[in-house]
Amino acid sequence: MGLSIIQVDAFTDKPFAGNPAAVCVLPAPADEHWMQAIAMEMNLSETAFLYPLEDGFSLRWFTPTVEVPLCGHATLASAHVLWSEGHLSADADARFHTKSGLLIGQKQGDWIQLDFPINHSELMSSHPELSQALGVPLKTVMKNSLGYLVEVDSEDLVRRMKPNFSQLRALSLAAVIVTSLADQDSPFDFVSRFFGPGFGIDEDPVTGAAHCCLAPFWRDRLGKDDFSAYQASARGGVLRVRHQGDRVYISGQAVTVMRGDLV
Repeated sequence: MGLSIIQVDAFTDKPFAGNPAAVCVLPAPADEHWMQAIAMEMNLSETAFLYPLEDGFSLRWFTPTVEVPLCGHATLASAHVLWSEGHLSADADARFHTKSGLLIGQKQGDWIQLDFPINHSELMSSHPELSQALGVPLKTVMKNSLGYLVEVDSEDLVRRMKPNFSQLRALSLAAVIVTSLADQDSPFDFVSRFFGPGFGIDEDPVTGAAHCCLAPFWRDRLGKDDFSAYQASARGGVLRVRHQGDRVYISGQAVTVMRGDLV
């Protein structure tokens, strides 16, 4: 029998929604070319690889084409696997040593809270090429270390936009977060979508890392620290988001959908 690999749907409480991630718990460090090949084989937006350390786990994330410095949904999936597969007791924190520093997951009933670094954005001037690629008028354009952050006028625009991915790939930044206030009768504060063709992902179903940017953006506009957010992809996902100092606490649910063996 080879190494176990588990597929988890993150930011959802039911299978076949949220964002799928593959999680592989290794006994020791592995060759990064092998990990990239596995991620390409899995062909999910992210595959996570962990191995135990003295005070937690090393964690790395790979899209089908590149390694990324931060991934929220695959961290949520990794924490879920550590608890559900018996690598950690339910009352122990999940401590992840990553390229974005120490990330901590805590089990809170049916939810998992993740502690992430905040990602501030800088205002940009108008960007006609970006507006053309997204196919909608842009209210605000900003940029951060993840990519562009774009505000549009309505939830309806967020939900029905159909970007030109060839044009998005030609832009200088690899990804675009699109967001708006949620509709007045919505249970959510804001909605978003995430397009990452530069990372090998045309649209990511639910993106924890994007909410490290969205939390300070909406805090500045709404004057509060706690949010209920919905990522309006075809699969959809629900996140609880809290802005606190230089950290963003992102909470979600997760469910295991598949187990297999690497041979």
